[in-house]
Amino acid sequence: MRKLGKIVIVSQHYAPDPSTTATYLTAIAEGLATGYQVLVISGTAHSAFPGEGKTRLRVVEVKNRMTEKHALVRRAIAMMLFSVRVFFATLKHVKKNDLVLCVTTPFSLPYPVTLATKLRNASAILLIYDLYPEALIVAGLARPASLMTRTFRIVNGIMFRALDVIVTIGRDVEALLLTYKNVTRQKIRFIPNWVLLPIGYRELSAGNSFRRGPANELVVGLSGNIGLTHDAGTVYEAARLLKDHKNIHFLISGWGSGWGRLTELHAKAALENVTLVERVPESQLEEFLSAADLWIIPYRRSVAGVSVPSRIYSLLAIGRAVIVAADAHSEAAMILKENNIGWVVRPEDPVDLAEAIRSAAGDRQETLAKGRRAAKAAERYTYDRAIASYRQIMSELMHTGS
Repeated sequence: MRKLGKIVIVSQHYAPDPSTTATYLTAIAEGLATGYQVLVISGTAHSAFPGEGKTRLRVVEVKNRMTEKHALVRRAIAMMLFSVRVFFATLKHVKKNDLVLCVTTPFSLPYPVTLATKLRNASAILLIYDLYPEALIVAGLARPASLMTRTFRIVNGIMFRALDVIVTIGRDVEALLLTYKNVTRQKIRFIPNWVLLPIGYRELSAGNSFRRGPANELVVGLSGNIGLTHDAGTVYEAARLLKDHKNIHFLISGWGSGWGRLTELHAKAALENVTLVERVPESQLEEFLSAADLWIIPYRRSVAGVSVPSRIYSLLAIGRAVIVAADAHSEAAMILKENNIGWVVRPEDPVDLAEAIRSAAGDRQETLAKGRRAAKAAERYTYDRAIASYRQIMSELMHTGS
């Protein structure tokens, strides 16, 4: 058994950042700090304030200039500069026998962190939220055979060989990882994210401030970050196909490039069966999610293994049926089919999506039953289960070495 070191967590996002990534990484750091010395290298301003009673957890801030998501060139430059700063911070703070956990946000971060970790003869763990270059291909920002894509995969192969453990939050990622000759199943660990809301079926309520139509109306929701791997246009087209169904209404809120696309479509040809709501604050999220009868997660084609929707866990927690537009072997689709809590439709197919919504409206009792089963399924996705899995990985590496 080697000498025990500390755990180092490297993340651009950390509390008080309100993002989902920050929420999960902060909880992981705090959970691991109950048994280990933990150091967080953070790119979030004002994160380096020790919490009361958390003497085993220390945060070091690295300068990070956040830019608007639509300013792609400036954003890319800022990401690269941040990654360089983190490389030197990792070299400074990581020692032999430490364990370093890094997340794939931004996409440029894992490469310098892994290099610095191995230069210090420490163990490297990668937590994959989004897989590159596949995410860029799905978003239309890279071609499968382009020089950039080939370069990504060469560098990935080198990094994956150096890693001690690769953590995925979706089972569908494994098949893509195994295309790299240096990756084995033994190196991959599946640890799904957990629900961030209290688990329990929420009754539909006429008093919900976001539910303003008649009681018999089926409210179809879309919420969260509508990014480059999502297809917002399909949802709006499905709403257009259903505009004559007076008992179906769409409630949409969010942010990201897809939200901009939706607001443009609504401005050009407003639909009476669509209500757009500006980004809902965290304090109202539970009420907002409880307002709809079912929710849509609309992905582009070939997204399986590339991105896992963390929002699905909140939908499970409140007890709502879900429609996922994605490949049948994607993690979200598997969750729905395993628990019979929704519909899986073809991605980028508004006709198929509209038909699933009609089905939900045609059998309201079954739609409600799917929601109740969703709340039951949420009990599998808890923080305690997730953090126990992270502790298991740390214990194995601490006691056996790389």
